[in-house]
Amino acid sequence: MNPIRNPFTRSFLFAVCLLLNQQMFGQTQDSTVRLSAKEAIDFALEHHKDVKNATLDARISSAQVNEIIGIGLPQVNGSFDVKDFFEIPTNLVPGEFFGAEPGTFIPVKFGTQWQANAGLTASQLLFDPSYLIGVKATKTIRELADKNVTRTRIETAANVYKAYYALLLMRERKKVIDANVARIFKLKKDTKALYNNGFVEKIDLDRINLAYNNMISEMERVENIEKMTENLLKYQMGMSVTQPIELTDSLDVNKVKNLSIENQRADITKRIEYNILRTQVRLQEYNIQRYKVGYFPSLVAFANVSSTAQRNAFNIFDPTRRWYPTGIIGATLNIPIFDGLQKQAKIRQNEYGLEKIRNELTNFENAATMQIENSKLSMEDAIRSLDLQEQNLNLARDVVRTSKLKYDQGVGSNLEVLDAETSLREAQTNYYNAIYDAIIAKIDYEVAMGNINY
Repeated sequence: MNPIRNPFTRSFLFAVCLLLNQQMFGQTQDSTVRLSAKEAIDFALEHHKDVKNATLDARISSAQVNEIIGIGLPQVNGSFDVKDFFEIPTNLVPGEFFGAEPGTFIPVKFGTQWQANAGLTASQLLFDPSYLIGVKATKTIRELADKNVTRTRIETAANVYKAYYALLLMRERKKVIDANVARIFKLKKDTKALYNNGFVEKIDLDRINLAYNNMISEMERVENIEKMTENLLKYQMGMSVTQPIELTDSLDVNKVKNLSIENQRADITKRIEYNILRTQVRLQEYNIQRYKVGYFPSLVAFANVSSTAQRNAFNIFDPTRRWYPTGIIGATLNIPIFDGLQKQAKIRQNEYGLEKIRNELTNFENAATMQIENSKLSMEDAIRSLDLQEQNLNLARDVVRTSKLKYDQGVGSNLEVLDAETSLREAQTNYYNAIYDAIIAKIDYEVAMGNINY
């Protein structure tokens, strides 16, 4: 029997195929990533290359710190060498050693053709003020690297938040545009019927067609802007632009309207940029100290153990032949006397660098104060503008309803309706721009106040 003709087999195969199709369809559906604003930020903090590179810079700094610390730890090295003196060195020996005339020299060859040396050398830094300053600075180096990571994370989070709500607004605008197109299309259809029955002139129909074509063009433009805004969000998140996404947050206009500036005291010390500059000041001060103590002596202890073999034939590893050991232990005191004023030049360079950073710190304090005040004003202005644009939007809607009612009753013109529709579209654009301005103003205010931390 053909197994395909078996009813049980056919049913089983059908069930398997159905299951596979469901799984494939489910995977297609599940390929869309659903994101809230917080989830979008979390994704960016994990995947954006700027955040990853900042983290790598912190790891590089940590490795550099370990390198600095390692200078003060014991240094141990082993060595082994084999030499073939195919031409044994010749030394000149005073002739009087062999009974010759004083002032004469006799060439004599010393040594063997084959020589080997195995050794172990160890050294330990005992005292170096420059090293001690460097070790003290390692904590500041790590701190600076971590703060740079924090700054990058804050900037990334703010960019993602702005892009997320920009996309929400564009999608809301698209819904409004779609409704406008539908309304104009109905007006076009009604005017066409009136024209066919001789109740309106062709110019009235042409006006409607022109308005409809303009609305279609605007709808296509908004769709393109929406796509570009979506791509921008994905870029800010570190996500592929081909990845489908769905935004789960909604645009709560009432919440936006009720944005308020908390009655809190401005404190620029909360700003990560301020703390980075303060850390750079401390690090620069360490650099100056390090070069200044470079005038002090340094002390290094050392020890060396070695063994030498000399052979006339290549039997270096012959266990029956003797090796001759040597051992040394000692210390080296390095006393700087004159370096051509190099240290002085380095000190001056770093002092100038310190002055620059302090100037940057003062400039930042002034700029941050200005940003806080300006962001407050921008928020207040954005909230007032949003209230006004909402009123204008409601008025424009009323004008459209009234003009459409008059037109339907035969006491108004389609030109009046089209003018009302144009005013409505302008009011809608201004309204959504006001919403976006309010959101951006709030984010900028939180950044200026140093309230965003990641």
